[in-house]
Amino acid sequence: MTESPTPVSLRVKPGPNRLAVTGIGNAMLDIISQDSNEVYRQLGLVKAAMSLIQEDQLETFFNAMGPTIQMSGGSVANSIAGVAALGGTCGYIGKVADDDFGQRFTHDLTSMGVEVDLAIAAADEGATGRCHVFITDDAQRTMATYLGASNQLRVSDINETLIARSEITYVEGYLFDLPPAKEAIRKVVNFAHDYDSMVALSLSDMFCVDRHRRDFLDLVTNDVDVLLCNETEVCSLFQVPTLEKAFNALEELGILAVVTRGPAGADVLTVTGAVTVPAHEVEHVIDQNGAGDMFASGFLYGLALGADPVESAELGSLCAGEIISHLGARPENDLEELAIEAGLL
Repeated sequence: MTESPTPVSLRVKPGPNRLAVTGIGNAMLDIISQDSNEVYRQLGLVKAAMSLIQEDQLETFFNAMGPTIQMSGGSVANSIAGVAALGGTCGYIGKVADDDFGQRFTHDLTSMGVEVDLAIAAADEGATGRCHVFITDDAQRTMATYLGASNQLRVSDINETLIARSEITYVEGYLFDLPPAKEAIRKVVNFAHDYDSMVALSLSDMFCVDRHRRDFLDLVTNDVDVLLCNETEVCSLFQVPTLEKAFNALEELGILAVVTRGPAGADVLTVTGAVTVPAHEVEHVIDQNGAGDMFASGFLYGLALGADPVESAELGSLCAGEIISHLGARPENDLEELAIEAGLL
């Protein structure tokens, strides 16, 4: 357990025209089901991982789920919603189709006060993306994702408006699954450098790292200021068997990294070495969906406010603790109030 020298405080709160964090990611609807019968196995999914599916599979997966909860989602979109729930100014860049799901996604974020810059997909670029989330009784989530319009983000869809005003620009690793989005990410990173916005990258999941290791290594080596990942993702990135070896590789790169480890908390790699921040205590874990996303909310918002990395991770831990106490990847309680009560804001 660690003791912070000072609590997180609003010492460098972004000005009225600035944004704490702008995220770029896959804009999609989450379709969530409690999967006590482990239906995900019958569908050929790998437990606790994200698998990609095609548009012609949507009906099969949806019909297999039974009762569902539906809400706007996507990893980085969840994180941005968390920043908004903490009282932060924030923006979101993504792509949706002109359909009911796209309109719902837009409404959900804007109603939270998020500034959105959403490109509208052409007719041949697919429907608004959606993620089928199967929650098993051990609180693990298994996902079948149709990327659709969300992963048709192109260079021409990227504007500098939000990035130019942002303290931090947060990039979702899942976006690398189609070449047009890779080019769009390069434009985002270039804009961030032009406007002195810190670049943060989420590795998203281990299989995503396996698919795009070379691209991620190039980004982490040359362009990323802050890396957010879990233990399996960072070991996969560097193709090493232990977390200690992964830490050694990160230290050589000299970037700020935070590695989440579930109930074991999170390790923050600073210039003086790794510091462990305990996981927030939760009476009963219901759903781990979105825990990493919400940790990123608190961590990035803390950094944007001028908190040190360990303080920021403590805020991230509190946010993750709230999200795993109920179904769904968006907060149900007042995150800002919880953080203030805990002395973290």
